Amino acid sequence: MFIEPSIRTTCPYCGVGCGVVAAPTGPVTSAIAGDKAHPANFGRLCSKGSALGETLSLDGRLLHPEINGARVSWNAALDEVAQRFAATIAEHGPDSVALYVSGQLLTEDYYAANKFTKGFLGTANIDSNSRLCMSSAVAGHKRAFGEDIVPAVYEDLELADLVILVGSNTAWCHPVLYQRLLAAREARPGTKLVVIDPRRTASCEGADLHLPLRPGTDVALFNFLLGQLAKDQSSEAVQAARASSPDLATTAQLCGVAETDLSQFLAWFAATPRALTLFSQGVNQSSAGTDKVNAIINLHVATGRIGLPGAGPFSLTGQPNAMGGREVGALSNLLAGHLEWDQPGHVDLIRAYWDAPNMASAPGRKAVDLFRAIGNKTIKAVWIIATNPAISMPEAASVREALRGCETVVISEAMREQDSVDLAHIRLPALAWGEKDGTVTNSERVISRQRGFLPPAGEARADWWIIAQVAARMGWARQFAWKSSAEIFREHATLTGLANNGRRLFDISGLAHKTDADYAAMEPTRWPVPASGESTARFFPAGIGAKLVPTPFREPVRTPNADFPLVLNTGRIRDQWHTMTRTGKAPRLSAHLPEPFLSIHPNDAAGVAEGSFVRLDAITGHAILRARLDPGQRPGSVFAPMHWTRQFCPEGRINQSVNAEVDPISGQPELKHTPVRISPWAPEWHGFLLSRARLGADLVEWCAIIPTAVAWRHEIAGTEPAETEFVRLRDLIPHPGAWITLSDPASGLHRAALVQDGVLQR
Repeated sequence: MFIEPSIRTTCPYCGVGCGVVAAPTGPVTSAIAGDKAHPANFGRLCSKGSALGETLSLDGRLLHPEINGARVSWNAALDEVAQRFAATIAEHGPDSVALYVSGQLLTEDYYAANKFTKGFLGTANIDSNSRLCMSSAVAGHKRAFGEDIVPAVYEDLELADLVILVGSNTAWCHPVLYQRLLAAREARPGTKLVVIDPRRTASCEGADLHLPLRPGTDVALFNFLLGQLAKDQSSEAVQAARASSPDLATTAQLCGVAETDLSQFLAWFAATPRALTLFSQGVNQSSAGTDKVNAIINLHVATGRIGLPGAGPFSLTGQPNAMGGREVGALSNLLAGHLEWDQPGHVDLIRAYWDAPNMASAPGRKAVDLFRAIGNKTIKAVWIIATNPAISMPEAASVREALRGCETVVISEAMREQDSVDLAHIRLPALAWGEKDGTVTNSERVISRQRGFLPPAGEARADWWIIAQVAARMGWARQFAWKSSAEIFREHATLTGLANNGRRLFDISGLAHKTDADYAAMEPTRWPVPASGESTARFFPAGIGAKLVPTPFREPVRTPNADFPLVLNTGRIRDQWHTMTRTGKAPRLSAHLPEPFLSIHPNDAAGVAEGSFVRLDAITGHAILRARLDPGQRPGSVFAPMHWTRQFCPEGRINQSVNAEVDPISGQPELKHTPVRISPWAPEWHGFLLSRARLGADLVEWCAIIPTAVAWRHEIAGTEPAETEFVRLRDLIPHPGAWITLSDPASGLHRAALVQDGVLQR
């Protein structure tokens, strides 16, 4: 039975930006359905979205401010943050502090963080975890279009005659768009689908052609098509393309694909004006990510397949509000409102608008450099908001050590049980998804309202409020005197129209005069929305106004060798999200793929059996995972998901093995191409432990914790003698009941059950 009216809001997972209808059924429960009126999903939801109602409990929440682990008042916590940041800046200068934020933030939170850092702390050391997923797309867009512009829209999925998925397992990572694509193909059976990916993923199931290219060779493949199909063969970009990919045979060999398949792809693209290329992390997360993006854009621009119905390059955003963060300038190399550091007058324009006494004058540190600066003590105070860099950053073990040694680590977070929270001196409880109020922008530039439908948990507060309170304590109360997210939105929207007059395509100044009531009722709206003039859905028709950018092919920075002969690729799985702080609560989501695993082609197994344990080693770290032998995995490469944390499986944390080489333009790390080796890991014993309580993942040498409908399942294994470990584990668990034990040392089988008042406990 519903106790409140249903609320229209937006899903907090990927960048599709699906509309959700939430109908609260209790203080921390809600029925969830897709919003049939939302233009992103028309009522569809993926497995994660449909399970949102199962993730709303207060289990694991950070409910009160803390300093050094002790509960304190909000005033004490905010005073401490302000005092520490002010003292650090006074002694070491503004570049000794930093913020690291997240695509999980709402646009209003993002705006507050960016304004506070660049305008008032006086440093551009604010970066986002969007650096890890979207920054190469941003850089590629800016080189080609002069601005971070996505020129296509979701409707193009229904209008295209050829759809190309590049470095995107869309079926798992953007499921609603994939469902929309399948529906479009069913309505128009002639539409062809090509998937370009080293792995044979779920997205390949309905494909007409799969090109399993050698990891890192995307530029060579698209350069080949550009050289063959460009109308103007004299441009520098086309000449560079032909130099790296001169003919079919050379390109096919370099990319590791069959000549017949490459020829077929070329023929289909040449014959299909309405061609749509969707790309995501497999393109962006590379030391050549920006060139990969531009190689795709070059092909569309040079052949006129852009800005028209059913045609164009289309970046699929990773997080729900990565686009909103880009709009407000919350990456270290961006300014708010698509203004630019190197454009005369732009910094001064923002300084005057914000009345910012300490406006930064140059870009700050990107994510990898930011955490290295924390490690070498250049940055002495960092504020982390709504993200988990101790897990998600490459070379994550070094990031953890950097945070352990940092003088001041502040974290604003909804969850208490999170790896980075454990490293913070000051912990600030933030609102979770069902409690937040603001806006987000999806991959097709549609701004949607995210509305709270549950009361704040404990003493949790909005991220923008927390930032404004610290700013006030540092002397800037007047410039941060917001009373609502609507006020922040109006300030943000107004800024986008300053000195614009059509110079910047990102312009939502037409929304700047919305009243609080208008904002509360705001329907999904695609930008631009200028205060005067016309809006448009698509940009750069037939390539007009876009630039070709030379993209010579180069190999990844680190390549396989005798010590590390395989290439590690990392990514998402269908039913988990980032570091599992939300999805890890839902038993049905964990039922799909319950343990961290490594996909290996059978030819590379080298004594590793299906379902056995495998150890992966890289220069920077190691992991122990379950082996999955997969003929769809390209020989010479392996795949591991990035979700598992210290709370769920300490030995499954894959990002401590991932190298931190970055794209020289975007600063995005090489998360898809790390040289590794694998070997069997043979524990003395393995088993499982079921408990009504979660016992912690540090019980034994290897442990993976899995929620079920009735208990927590602990998959366990170790190298100590089995009988000794069995007794230790049994005695470790406090109990008022009676153990029933069945042990057969000869066969190596040991079982125990704890019964209390006739009820099985463990």
